[in-house]
Amino acid sequence: MKTVPLHQVHVELGAKIVPFAGFEMPVRYSSDLEEHHAVRNHVGVFDVSHMGEFSVKGPKALDLIQKVSANDASTLYDGKVQYSYLPNSEGGVVDDLLVYRYNADEYMLVVNASNIEKDWNWIQSQNTENVAMENLSDDLCLLAVQGPEATSTLQKLTDIDLGAMEYYTFQTGTMAEIENVIISATGYTGAGGFEIYIQKEYALAMWESIFAAGEEFNIQPVGLGARDTLRLEKGFCLYGNDIDDKTSPLEAGLGWVTKFTKDFINSENLKKQKEGGLKNKLVGFEMVDRGIPRGHYEICDADGNKLGDVTSGTQSPTLQKGIGMGYVPTAYSKPDTEIFVKVRERLLKAKVVKMPFVKG
Repeated sequence: MKTVPLHQVHVELGAKIVPFAGFEMPVRYSSDLEEHHAVRNHVGVFDVSHMGEFSVKGPKALDLIQKVSANDASTLYDGKVQYSYLPNSEGGVVDDLLVYRYNADEYMLVVNASNIEKDWNWIQSQNTENVAMENLSDDLCLLAVQGPEATSTLQKLTDIDLGAMEYYTFQTGTMAEIENVIISATGYTGAGGFEIYIQKEYALAMWESIFAAGEEFNIQPVGLGARDTLRLEKGFCLYGNDIDDKTSPLEAGLGWVTKFTKDFINSENLKKQKEGGLKNKLVGFEMVDRGIPRGHYEICDADGNKLGDVTSGTQSPTLQKGIGMGYVPTAYSKPDTEIFVKVRERLLKAKVVKMPFVKG
């Protein structure tokens, strides 16, 4: 198992460490509930240095990105970030990712920790023009500072006007007296905030500076447990749960980042699937009966016939009710449709709802 550069810091803070995506990662420091509310209401810091980063450079860099990703990266401008995914040739998803544009010839791809090697090999297998690529994953640390007081916290550490940064843009500059920091107005919580990329040798100094700056807001370290409930309340897909090598990106609701105005891997087959109509759809649902839906629980109709499976589920700390996501036939995908989740052989009533579960 790999460890992140700040592993010892998390141990000393009393974090519960668990194996995740090939890394030993902090799942919680205090309680999932406390950490969840800290991010929704104030500010929290996640060490997500297990994520992968690839540099893609040169005059053919955009061509390679356009070929392997479904979104249209030609619409990016300097300092813009784009959410996208890598389709495979069988109709599934290699991974979802972020594309950062520095300039017309230089990009950074941010991929999921569990897929670093797989993504690298997949993109390289399509790299027929020998575009210069570098795997930066072992050299960079990534701290996600999330919550409504994230801007006030980080503004103390930089001259960059963070409040003026638009969602899904980034700047490179000085923060906490550390140069060449990537400050990105992105995150996986829906609570606002930034993701900070630094060279690993500066990780501890950045961590300590952020916590000192956020002390007045009762800043908290936050683990993977709360990260999961936060992302689920916003209806964000998690690779390996809601999307994978076999799930259709269109059925997963990723049509909005699937741009048929260009050619990309498997675009013709995905276009045919769209034109032919989708059989299933990833939906959000709330429990009507008391109960917590968990991954792999069956979703059924009123007679107990299986419709699909729960892909993600939890007790929402904000809504104080069970919420989940799962694939159902399209006939069952309209909001307010009644479905049932099988929990210990009991059918518990739920209803399909429009995501995100938590608005605003």
